[in-house]
Amino acid sequence: MTIPNVTLSDAAATRISQIVAGEAGKQALRVSVEGGGCSGFSYKFDLADAPEADDVVIAKGDAKVLIDSLSLVYMEGSEIDFVDNLLGQSFQIKNPNAVASCGCGTSFSI
Repeated sequence: MTIPNVTLSDAAATRISQIVAGEAGKQALRVSVEGGGCSGFSYKFDLADAPEADDVVIAKGDAKVLIDSLSLVYMEGSEIDFVDNLLGQSFQIKNPNAVASCGCGTSFSI
């Protein structure tokens, strides 16, 4: 298996570590791609107990992100970031494959 080309920003790694530390039994943030959203695909974020058989684990420091093999196809080359600004706090995916995305940053099209 090739090494996935998905990275975590320092801000995302810090926030993931903080969130997981506060949730008993949870070990990682799961990021997946689903059909739907205003642009065709949307990102879904969940906390996970452990990796599934087809998950790729991306780690930075104490932070771990799990991405299933199907979602990884759509996220190749992406950076997972955490943004804290006047509009609020959120994880955002900087996806070079997306040709369009919505204003909220959680849906995209390829």
